[in-house]
Amino acid sequence: MATWMNLNSQDSISPLMEQLTFFHDHTMMILTIITLIVIYIMMSMMMNKYINRLLLEGQMIELIWTISPAITLIFIALPSLQLLYLLDEINMPLVSVKSMGHQWYWSYEFSDFKKAEFDSYMIPVNEQKSSSFRLLEVDNRLALPIYTQIRMMVSSSDVIHSWTIPSSSVKIDATPGRLNQTTFFMNRIGLFFGQCSEICGMNHSFMPIVVESILPKYFIEWVKNI
Repeated sequence: MATWMNLNSQDSISPLMEQLTFFHDHTMMILTIITLIVIYIMMSMMMNKYINRLLLEGQMIELIWTISPAITLIFIALPSLQLLYLLDEINMPLVSVKSMGHQWYWSYEFSDFKKAEFDSYMIPVNEQKSSSFRLLEVDNRLALPIYTQIRMMVSSSDVIHSWTIPSSSVKIDATPGRLNQTTFFMNRIGLFFGQCSEICGMNHSFMPIVVESILPKYFIEWVKNI
């Protein structure tokens, strides 16, 4: 989860989030190099005492500063497009989860299992345990199996919400009358937090999301007891 002074992305729980982190570092490296070069050129121009009043054109330097940005953009665009198509790919999901956004809570339904559905409300601050995270803990966590391709289907019953788990690179809008879907794959056990990322009313900040990744055998037992 996000903590104070956390300047980087959250620790990834999925291969796609790892690739997003690598792409972020790759792009930031290029931007840092460009920024340092521009600062160096500006400083050298301000400190340079030589002035050429008769300089009218420089075709070579113009060619260089036209081609160089194009090459730089290629190094950014190619990994970006590859990652974009990987994020949109839905490849044989084993578990399907439907999430409905309400004002102001989430409801979940496992369409692969009979009568497996529940609501998830934020626990009020005065009812939380001392070990709970303020404004992030819910009464019913969403348990999902690790090492399993999961399809998330999201919609809304009233206004636009957004179902988001930053550490898994999942952010999908819950739009009334429309069923959006995405897939993700978790590769480690843990407790992961998210929040509605679309302003949906006065209690927008009070509809958190808690995903608990567990082993598949424990997931089956959990679904039976819903």
